[in-house]
Amino acid sequence: MAAITAAMVKELRERTGLGMMECKKALVEADGSVDAAIEELRKSSGLKAAKKAGRTAAEGVSLIKISDDNTVAFIVEVNSETDFVARDDNFVNFANDVLSVAFEKDETDVAKLMEGDLEAKREALVQKIGENITVRRIVKVEGPVVGGYVHSTNKIASVVALTAGDPEVARDIAMHAAAVNPRVGKPEDMPADELEKEKEVIKAQPDMEGKPAEIVEKMMGGRIKKFLKENSLVEQPFVKNPDQTVGELIKSAGGELVGFVRLEVGEGIEKEEVDFAAEVAAAAGTGKA
Repeated sequence: MAAITAAMVKELRERTGLGMMECKKALVEADGSVDAAIEELRKSSGLKAAKKAGRTAAEGVSLIKISDDNTVAFIVEVNSETDFVARDDNFVNFANDVLSVAFEKDETDVAKLMEGDLEAKREALVQKIGENITVRRIVKVEGPVVGGYVHSTNKIASVVALTAGDPEVARDIAMHAAAVNPRVGKPEDMPADELEKEKEVIKAQPDMEGKPAEIVEKMMGGRIKKFLKENSLVEQPFVKNPDQTVGELIKSAGGELVGFVRLEVGEGIEKEEVDFAAEVAAAAGTGKA
């Protein structure tokens, strides 16, 4: 059997990004051939990726790509397990690859998009980084004028479509949406079930108790109106100029709101509570029963 040198291990680590012990083991099994070790590691990458798939990926990035004519935008969320990996260049490059291919193929179905080359890249990245990586959401936004904004941390991205106006105005409104997180674009867009839930909350408030039905209805109307104003994009005070509503800004630019999409990394994902001390103890073989 060929002797496994430090130089061999170093080369394999640099070419695969894997840990020292894993590289040394692969070289032993490949009788010292770096190329043969890489081939065997490639064969096992699917299995390694599958083993990671059960772990919660609630960190990551949200990114956007907008057409040159500002009429189409794609917005994606790609997840990792930790924020450390979410800032890794290899991960961010993969997320941008996903975004570019989705844009080029005009595809929002994650399963269809990931068939073939992108899935192979994902599995290779899982092997290299050692974390579960998933493509969670892809959304397409269209309109006569589209603008988008990505927060500096890549955790929140938003896109706004208008019937007319300046793409920079659309971008400013997307920035507002990213910061304020409105529930809907217009008051009439609020789902009926959310309105009913809010009415139940209002009815249960202490100052409603014992009041005549007509007074309760009047108070309810005022508070629902306030609720809709606070949670509708066009009714909110614009973050850059609170004296003007977003709707007034859009109107002054000569357009109306078509719609908006806001993606925040990890929203709606139940994060796993991890006891790191227990994990380390278990890994060291000192975990208590």
